[in-house]
Amino acid sequence: MTHTFFLGTSLAILLAVVISLYRVVMGPSIIDRIIAVNVIGTKTIAVIVLTGYLFERVEFFIDIAFLYALINFIGALAFSRYFEEKGVEHTGPTR
Repeated sequence: MTHTFFLGTSLAILLAVVISLYRVVMGPSIIDRIIAVNVIGTKTIAVIVLTGYLFERVEFFIDIAFLYALINFIGALAFSRYFEEKGVEHTGPTR
């Protein structure tokens, strides 16, 4: 029962990742794309932990999730710093 629940939860998270891919491809600005990639990374971390639970090896998969979270955080900081120095402005539609 719990395996089915966590498998369904993982599939729902992966569906949210697919929806976030739309923002990565069609985002109105580079900042929107960076945030969407960060959201995808965060959802991937959750899927990694859920996979560890499904395989009953959480202690192994949690290390992978921490490493992936660190890489995701450093990547987001690096992209933000780069585009801040470059001076990219919002080019999306005004409201």
